[in-house]
Amino acid sequence: MRVAFVMGTTSGGTGRHVRMLAGGLARLGHRVLVVGPRSVEERFGFGAAGARFAEVLVSDRPSPVNDLRSILAIRRLTGGADVVHAHGLRAGALAALARPGRGGPRLVVTLHNALTAGGTVGAVYTVLERIVARRADHVLVVSPDLGERMSALGARDVRPAVVPAPVPRPAGRTPAEVRAELGAGERPIVLAIARLAQQKGLETLLDAAAGPWPGGRDPLFVIAGEGPLRAELQRRIDGERLPVLLPGNRDDVPDLLAAATVAVWASRWEGQPLSLSETLMAGRPVVATAVGGVPALVGDAGVLVPYGDAAALRSAVQDLIDDPDAAARWAALAARRGAELPREDDALRSVLEVYGRSGPDQ
Repeated sequence: MRVAFVMGTTSGGTGRHVRMLAGGLARLGHRVLVVGPRSVEERFGFGAAGARFAEVLVSDRPSPVNDLRSILAIRRLTGGADVVHAHGLRAGALAALARPGRGGPRLVVTLHNALTAGGTVGAVYTVLERIVARRADHVLVVSPDLGERMSALGARDVRPAVVPAPVPRPAGRTPAEVRAELGAGERPIVLAIARLAQQKGLETLLDAAAGPWPGGRDPLFVIAGEGPLRAELQRRIDGERLPVLLPGNRDDVPDLLAAATVAVWASRWEGQPLSLSETLMAGRPVVATAVGGVPALVGDAGVLVPYGDAAALRSAVQDLIDDPDAAARWAALAARRGAELPREDDALRSVLEVYGRSGPDQ
């Protein structure tokens, strides 16, 4: 089978997911093409995974001239495919507009994110949603709310997306070594793995971090990631003297998790964040906002709080810091849930079923 993936700019979970699918399908003998910006090939190495890569600009924001060029290029590159599988709303809309009339490739679109902003951006987003809903053969979604929205917009076939995280590698350093590097001393470490962006609700996390904390043991909040809000967050951390570190992107997340007392997500919205799946598989206590796909992903293996409620987030973290036995129970539940999460074969079987094949052995 000939499968063409279409994707936009990404530095995170979407790119990792497409690489996993592209590599897995190539190993199974399918002919795989990945279409997208040069930056995604440089970061994720689709060619090294057995796929052919073709550079096409799929920008984050609308641009009539560039979008028309991209649509024409996608149509030319994917015309001989059996299936075109686009990832993300922008890529999905461009792939839908590039689709020729009757008899063209089957179009599958996976939606990895929801809109968390309004105004003009929200209006454009709604237009793109309608294009995908009306033109895609199948829409895969990472959370129930996305599925409900696409169904309401008239999508013909909406299904849950299977987005597995890779099994985390073991920690390479001891928690004591990580603590020494971070300057944590004996303080509890509250870890957030997040892009420094509006969707992640980091202003609420900073609200929760503000002291003083009971018992005089202020935890150290460590937010591992990069993004457009770095300068703004750092100004607030410095101005209010918050116990928060921004160490940037890290390639030692297993080490950070092993040293953390609790891992937190304060997000406005999440689908199936790979970092949360990895945390569950690593068996660390979880506190997260009950948004998007998080409740289904976590199940009963973590503490869920309302989005934007800094007091509830702080209280949940404090409970785990104050009660090591409770933290150990939540860690065990997380590990059990992590062992239940889907793996790569499950994701390949799922997409092949959508594509019209029965499973990874086909």
